[in-house]
Amino acid sequence: MPLSLTATRELLAHLGHAPKQFLGQNFLVDGNIVRKSLELAEIVAGDTVVEVGPGLGTLTTALLAAGAHVWAVEKDRALHAHLETSLAPRFPDHFHLLEGDAIEQPLAGLPAGTSVAATALPAFKVVANLPYAIATPWLDAVLSGPLPARLVLMLQQEASQRYAAQSGTKSFGAISIFLQAAYLIAPGHKVAAPCFFPRPDVESHLIHLVRLRAPYTFTAPMKALIRSCFQQRRKQIGALLRARLGESRPDWPDLLRQVNISAQARPEAISVEAWIQLAQSLATLA
Repeated sequence: MPLSLTATRELLAHLGHAPKQFLGQNFLVDGNIVRKSLELAEIVAGDTVVEVGPGLGTLTTALLAAGAHVWAVEKDRALHAHLETSLAPRFPDHFHLLEGDAIEQPLAGLPAGTSVAATALPAFKVVANLPYAIATPWLDAVLSGPLPARLVLMLQQEASQRYAAQSGTKSFGAISIFLQAAYLIAPGHKVAAPCFFPRPDVESHLIHLVRLRAPYTFTAPMKALIRSCFQQRRKQIGALLRARLGESRPDWPDLLRQVNISAQARPEAISVEAWIQLAQSLATLA
């Protein structure tokens, strides 16, 4: 499977396929980045790996060659057909390819029996060169289900900065909270534009996420509450909770005091730990 720019161009020409910008089709053409991705994910033979948007199969081939069982989802019908004919026959027992939308199938159809509860032993990993437009909604969907042990993701630099942002900064938001409640985010590696074809117009980062010993997953209602608070991030948390919880939770001032959150604090100033404590208090008293 191609890694070089020339080989990638030739294969695309052979397939009669023009990269689709709306699908975020920027194909990796640097073998060092592929090797780095597998190294960070600590891929060993027998691993179960989810891949999103395998494209021409450059990263997929490396995963399969390392002995991993790969579950991949590809939205582009032409690239799905190419992978079905080029990779599936070579790895009939290790390659599982699904045609579909990664937001609807965030784990590429991985059978439920393969996954485990968030607090159990690792069962699968994610390694993906994500289409940048879907990175956050896809990650949000992953955080709503069984949690991968590790994720190694190629992302737009702006997204990686949001994910790793600390409370008190402008980049800190709902997705920062959801992600950091469950994962340790290792320092990212900047990836230069020439590592892709076509070259993206934005800076790219390869980031490494390791599941915490005791990951916390927010409920859907709590996630909706946190998102709504950050939609008016300049307002004070007391006013926001009063407006959103209304008469259903008149005890919200007591809840804030219990978790040492000032009613005058703005959402971006509240730490991940404090958001978790608030969520637990709301769930306990519901």
